[in-house]
Amino acid sequence: MPAAPPAPTGTTPAAPDAPTGPIAPTPEPQPVPPPSPSPAPTPRPSILPAPAPVRPALPRIPAAGPGVGQDFGGLPVVGRMFLLKGSGSYFCTASVVASPGRNLVVSAAHCLLGADTQRVAFVPQYTRAVPRPFGMFPVVRTAAGRSRIWIDQRYRTQGVNRAAALDVAFAQVGPDPKGRRVQDVVGGNRLVTGAGYAHARATLIGHPSTAARPRTCVNRTTKYTSTDSRIPGSFLRIACTGYPGGTSGGPFLLRLDSRTGTGDVVGVIGGWKTGGDRPDVSYSSYFGTDVRRLYEKAVAGAKVP
Repeated sequence: MPAAPPAPTGTTPAAPDAPTGPIAPTPEPQPVPPPSPSPAPTPRPSILPAPAPVRPALPRIPAAGPGVGQDFGGLPVVGRMFLLKGSGSYFCTASVVASPGRNLVVSAAHCLLGADTQRVAFVPQYTRAVPRPFGMFPVVRTAAGRSRIWIDQRYRTQGVNRAAALDVAFAQVGPDPKGRRVQDVVGGNRLVTGAGYAHARATLIGHPSTAARPRTCVNRTTKYTSTDSRIPGSFLRIACTGYPGGTSGGPFLLRLDSRTGTGDVVGVIGGWKTGGDRPDVSYSSYFGTDVRRLYEKAVAGAKVP
């Protein structure tokens, strides 16, 4: 579900009146003995943990019923992808995935397929009120001018329907103007492959193209096997309200840690009908061996087509 390509959310009652009656005599005040001094606490050795990177407090993730999408302040590890043309045009969602180079993001292939010859950038935790809370990280370009974006070659040749099961892309982003790598700044989700389709609790995050803030939702995932011969394959499926254009590429996260704002990424919005044919049900290509191999190519910096 990518966005449309550029020119491509009493008063407290008074207490009842006290009952009337004879007033008891007021007792004589008694002297209060001075408190006896308490012994000084025995000092104990303390073990200080290693200092952790200082980051702004994570926004509270709203509690809602299963499948109910809500706007929220976002997570640093998830953000928007922009084409760098003029003032910038937004087209999809992406998230940082942990890697040795600390410089990879994952999104949907249908989002980045037409962007691999463009200037593209990732903006973590974008909101309309604070557009660049952690800066901007441009996708690295080769000497030939192509963006360093890895997409399964079968997706390029077979297209978004026949190869819907391969709708995943990794992109290498460069440092920000201060020279910092994206994972060092915002952290990274762990890539998990081969985890199956059915999960009792998954968090879905996406950046709708027309919304001021990102969207979050928690629900179970199930396996959906396509009955349309034009779109073969099995996909993760999640029912979450309000995920329109622009949320493509948003992560399916398991075991989301509220302290670090990171989790295990097992999918991205895409796959069947590029993420679904209505905004209240989303899909993902299955993260199996093909996704693991594609990630390894990105980690190794393999040549992009």
